[in-house]
Amino acid sequence: MPIETAKDSLVLNQIIGQKRDTFIVENDCIVPDSKPDILNVISNSGIVCIYKKEILEGKIRVDGCVNTYIMYLSDTETGQVRSLNTNLDFTQIIEMEKAKPDMSLDLNMVLKSIDCKVLNGRKIHMKAILEVEGKIFSNETVEYVKEVENLRDVQVLSKDFRINSLIGSGSTKIYAKDTLAIDEIDNLVEVMKTDFRITNRDIKVSYNKVLIKADLQVKLIYLTDDNRVNMKEASIPIVGFIDLPNISEEHICDVKYEMKNVIVKPNNMEEHSIYVEAEIEVYCEAYENRELQMMQDLYSPTVNIHFTQRKIKVMQQKETRQQMCNIREKQMIPEIGNRKIYDVEVRPMIQEQTVLQGRIMYQGEINLNFIYAENGASGINTKEINLPFSFSMDFDGIEQDSNIDTIIEIALQDFVVMPDETIDMKIDLNFTAISGRDNSISIIDEIQAETEKRQMSEYSMIIYFAKPGDTLWKIAKRFGSTVDAIARVNGIENVDILPVGRQLFIPRYHD
Repeated sequence: MPIETAKDSLVLNQIIGQKRDTFIVENDCIVPDSKPDILNVISNSGIVCIYKKEILEGKIRVDGCVNTYIMYLSDTETGQVRSLNTNLDFTQIIEMEKAKPDMSLDLNMVLKSIDCKVLNGRKIHMKAILEVEGKIFSNETVEYVKEVENLRDVQVLSKDFRINSLIGSGSTKIYAKDTLAIDEIDNLVEVMKTDFRITNRDIKVSYNKVLIKADLQVKLIYLTDDNRVNMKEASIPIVGFIDLPNISEEHICDVKYEMKNVIVKPNNMEEHSIYVEAEIEVYCEAYENRELQMMQDLYSPTVNIHFTQRKIKVMQQKETRQQMCNIREKQMIPEIGNRKIYDVEVRPMIQEQTVLQGRIMYQGEINLNFIYAENGASGINTKEINLPFSFSMDFDGIEQDSNIDTIIEIALQDFVVMPDETIDMKIDLNFTAISGRDNSISIIDEIQAETEKRQMSEYSMIIYFAKPGDTLWKIAKRFGSTVDAIARVNGIENVDILPVGRQLFIPRYHD
């Protein structure tokens, strides 16, 4: 006989593969004819930009560059500090056996270090070490049988699940740009260093759209024509929309920012300004928490039923937590003393991540590179130190087998040289932890029934003694009875408890 069923569907975003890799990008940089020879390198920094990323058969390809600034001591009588700006282009292939072009990719790339070696007065060899973590996902729509509609005596064993179902994803490109005015007395010769940070990340959901809001913190160090070093800081708003149909405020939004390109261009000297532009791509995936009652087994006392069942991977307990880590330190650095600090490069690194009861423990260190004024001919120097930190984030319900992605945003960095020559350091790190669990569950996707009725026992009652591994469900299915009937006849209040050896009276099913 045909069986009528009601079906429902889930959209699953399953992790198919994950890989972390470290690679090196290196090249020679030639000093332009307009700049003096290099004596030695004072400082270097870089911003990772990703032009393109794609999934190929069995691998991932990433094209991008490291936009670098090198501050160097020139080989001149006055020993001026000058700078070079160049791109280290790269194409990196990451082998991932299960990768296919129709999958989606989550990529995170971090610049670990840049080393510069002076080959001669007109050439520098540059080597950048980058760490990349790639995750590939398969978005699959799965249909499952929710209920049987036309078979009155069907017995169903169900289980409750809480699942994160993908409702949609999207992206948008945002151009954060502004013209930054510098001091009127400054006739700019060149930009010596740039620093771009995305802070105050926020979203708002309304009218099938996700409103993206953040700030681009820009810091520029530049050289004037009278050989002074100065600094300009600014905050540029990042605002954009991502269209996601059927999204609501109750849904979980996983938002990630990716730098695509940066432009820093001094305007004419008379304008006393610098044009700044950053191309940023923002990705968003939205999930809903679904409470589902899924059929795990079924039978009919009167009709022989056959069904197909399979395992699917699902995401569960996806949650996001944010918490601020406030670091307050005072240190004396003899090399700096009471000199002016132009800039401090702040690079937080997590060295160990441990999940305890209801919290995540982080151990790490912050690499601080001070760029400060010096009395010598160059007028500038650097000093690097490491500052260890420990931080505990409250996260109710998190478990040791949870998958955790942690993003650290530098919300505040303030360094003041005090009268006693100690440096008062204030650093606020905004930790964002995204947690989830991958699990396998069983679904029933097809049900059929035989045309002949099930052969019924000629007895109206059977006596049975429970064996190891027995449940009331298994016994009822085996003998064509029902759990309710067996429980009622034997006075069983809790159908989930069945002692081994218990004598049971099993009644025959009556239509």
